[in-house]
Amino acid sequence: MDQKIGRAEQILKDYKKDSYSFGIGSLPAWKNYCLEFGPNFLLLISGSQWASKLKQQILSRAGKELNCLIIIDSPPIDNPINYVLDLAAAIDTYKPESILAVGGGSAIDSAKAANVAASLNASSIEPFLGIGKVTAELKKQKKSLFPLVAVQTIAGSGSHLSQNSVITFPQSGLKKIITDISLVPDRSVFDYGLTASMDRDLTLDGALDGLSHCLEVYFGSRQDARIEEVCLNSISIIVQYLPMLLNELNNIKYREAMGIATDLGGYALMLGGTSGAHLNSFSMVDLTSHGRACAILNPYYTVFYSPAIQNQLEKLAPIFKPYMPKITGTDPRSLGEAVAQAMLNFYRYIGFPVKLTQLKGYDSGLIDKILNDAKNPQLAMKLKSMPVALDPENVDQFMYPILKAAESGQLNLVKNMD
Repeated sequence: MDQKIGRAEQILKDYKKDSYSFGIGSLPAWKNYCLEFGPNFLLLISGSQWASKLKQQILSRAGKELNCLIIIDSPPIDNPINYVLDLAAAIDTYKPESILAVGGGSAIDSAKAANVAASLNASSIEPFLGIGKVTAELKKQKKSLFPLVAVQTIAGSGSHLSQNSVITFPQSGLKKIITDISLVPDRSVFDYGLTASMDRDLTLDGALDGLSHCLEVYFGSRQDARIEEVCLNSISIIVQYLPMLLNELNNIKYREAMGIATDLGGYALMLGGTSGAHLNSFSMVDLTSHGRACAILNPYYTVFYSPAIQNQLEKLAPIFKPYMPKITGTDPRSLGEAVAQAMLNFYRYIGFPVKLTQLKGYDSGLIDKILNDAKNPQLAMKLKSMPVALDPENVDQFMYPILKAAESGQLNLVKNMD
């Protein structure tokens, strides 16, 4: 397994080259990154107690060479649109030479979206939802984004490496996404030692968020050797190391492994798209975390996708071998159910929910909301990117059984297309 971690490190170095510093002790690299753009920076970081020492470290290291124009508290979890627009106004007022965003996925995603609104003098981000719209508008207006330096503190989202920004719209209880190459942070840092403060639930949700990124991207790939290596490597490390990390939350070696694995998940998001589980998770912001929602749903989508992903399932089965049941047939559905059951067995082993009814506050009425949200035109790319693509007209016919299966924990309820 150490060989897999070594290979993962090399993959990340080849991908990001000198624009990414990662590993234990890499935190100080943020300063030189900011200095590349000039002395004046805006700092986005949590105002909570857990971040006070980290904030002091950053301000102390800034020294005389850097000038922090303003410190802004990072957003509540699942960065809401109102926060993003307020942050955009601050960026526009101070016009920093760089934005230093320190935190998890919500902090970095909010900085990305606010950067778009500030740079393009936009009062709404609605026009930029979807794929590639930011780059098009920047080119049209002959503008550029403020340089963004992302310092990741949580192993999971991969936001510091990816082109995505997910924003919550509280009035509709729905997340929406901007996907654009211009949103990839100009420079990134991830000192995996920072994740030692993550509690058990956050560790679980982050690790399985990373696994979900790789699983969904891999399911959507078609004989792509690079995607296969990145995704299978990440999933192998998570399945191997997560149970050990949960038994020793302060073990730095295991923390490093989880950081590297979820970083590969961030890279996977640059190589392909997520699909069904991510789409449905956007409707569950009031119920549970993004990573937890995706992880619970993915085994059931695995069964739905099984006729189209036999090659991927055959490669995944050995990774989940300790948790695999006996395969009852030679058809793709049987293999899909076996791999899905292995995933559920793995969840049980690490003390993670296996069905929606295990989530506190779950109400079956949520299924109707998920189905309606899935038909939203702004999320159409997720339906189209599914290995077995759906459209708004057949969402009820095929997504409803998937959700009922996830509600009850019964894989056999999933209905495949003919």
